[in-house]
Amino acid sequence: MKKLGILGSTGSIGTQTLEIVRHNQDLKVSALAAGSNVLKMEEQIREFKPRLAVMWTKEAAQELAIKVADTDTKILWGMEGLLEIAVMEEMEVLVTAIVGMIGIRPTIAAIRAGKTIALANKETLVTAGHIIMPLAAEKKVSILPVDSEHSAIFQSMHGENRERVSKILLTASGGPFRGRKREELTEIRVEDALKHPNWSMGRKITVDSATLVNKGLEVIEAKWLFGVEPEKIQVVVHPQSIIHSMVEYADGGIMAQLGMPDMKLPIQYALFYPDRRPMEGKRVDFFELSSITFERPDTDTFKGLAFAYEALRAGGSMPTVFNAANEKAVSLFLDRKIRFLEIYDLIQGAMEAHKTVADPSVEEILEAEAAAYEYIESHRRY
Repeated sequence: MKKLGILGSTGSIGTQTLEIVRHNQDLKVSALAAGSNVLKMEEQIREFKPRLAVMWTKEAAQELAIKVADTDTKILWGMEGLLEIAVMEEMEVLVTAIVGMIGIRPTIAAIRAGKTIALANKETLVTAGHIIMPLAAEKKVSILPVDSEHSAIFQSMHGENRERVSKILLTASGGPFRGRKREELTEIRVEDALKHPNWSMGRKITVDSATLVNKGLEVIEAKWLFGVEPEKIQVVVHPQSIIHSMVEYADGGIMAQLGMPDMKLPIQYALFYPDRRPMEGKRVDFFELSSITFERPDTDTFKGLAFAYEALRAGGSMPTVFNAANEKAVSLFLDRKIRFLEIYDLIQGAMEAHKTVADPSVEEILEAEAAAYEYIESHRRY
C-alpha cells in the first residue's frame, strides 16, 4: 500500500490524482490540502478518509472542522498545516499540485524527511530550483515530474546516458490564439483565454498557456530537472498535443513520448514509477490522426516565452519576479481588472525594475515575490 499526501487536492491535478486512487486499491490517501473549497474538501474527506486535511485559511478550516466533526480526520490550516503533511511519518509520496510559491516550504520539508516528490507545482523549481535539486540529491530523494511535458522528457531519458543529451525539444500546443498577431489580441476576453484547444486544466494555467508563459515556466523547470542549459532547450509548437516532448542525443537520434492529451497519464506514471499500470481511456489512432505538424513559436506576439528565457539567463531571483508578476497579472485578468495584453506589459515592467539577487534564500525569494506583487499593484492602469 503506497500512501499519498496531496497538496492542492481540489484543483485540476489534485482531483485527477484522486481519480487514479479510485482505480488503484493499493494507493491510500493519508493527507489532503486545499485553498478555500470547503464543500469539495468535505466530499474528499468522506470518500478517502485521510488522517489529516488542511485548508489555507483559518476560516475555511473552522468551517470544514464543523462539517466533518463526525469523522476521524484532523483539520489544520495555513503553512503550519502544509508542513505537518510534508513530514507525516506514514506518507511516502507527496503530490505537490498546489498553486503558487506556498509550495516551496512544504516541498523542502518533505525532501528533508525523505519523501518522494510527485511534482506538479511549477513555482517550486522556477523560483527555488537552486535549492531544491541539490537538496534532493543530498537526501537521495526522487523528484518525479507530473507535468506532461517534463514527464515525457523524463521517460525519453529513461535508460539513456544524460551526458549525451544534445537538445530537449519541449512541445507546446500554441494555446487558443495560435496564429494570431498582437493587434488581434487587444479585445480578448477571459472566456476566450479559457478555451484551450486540447487540455483540461485550471483557469490560471489555461491563461498561462494562452500567453506562452506556461511554456516559459516549463523551460525554466526543465533546466533544473534535467540539468541542461537554456540554449539546449528548444520549444516546438505542435498543435495536436500528441507528442508530449522529445530528447535529441549526440548521435542525432531523437526519443519522443506520445499519447493522448490526458493529464492522468503522467500523474499515474509518477505515482507508480517505474511500473506502468493499465489505464482506461482513448488511445492514439494514427489512421484517424493522419498527420502531425510543427511550427516555430511566435515570441514577438506571445512574449511570455521570451521573458522566461530572459529570466533564466539572468538567473538568481529574476525567475521569481517573472513568475510572481505573471501570477498577479493573470489574477487581475481573470478578475477582469486588466486586459489580456497588459499581462505582458506588467511582467516586463516588473522584471526591468528588479535588481537580481544572485543566490537567493527562501526568504529572499519570498521578498522578490512580494516586491513583484507591489510593482503590479502600483503600475496597473485599470
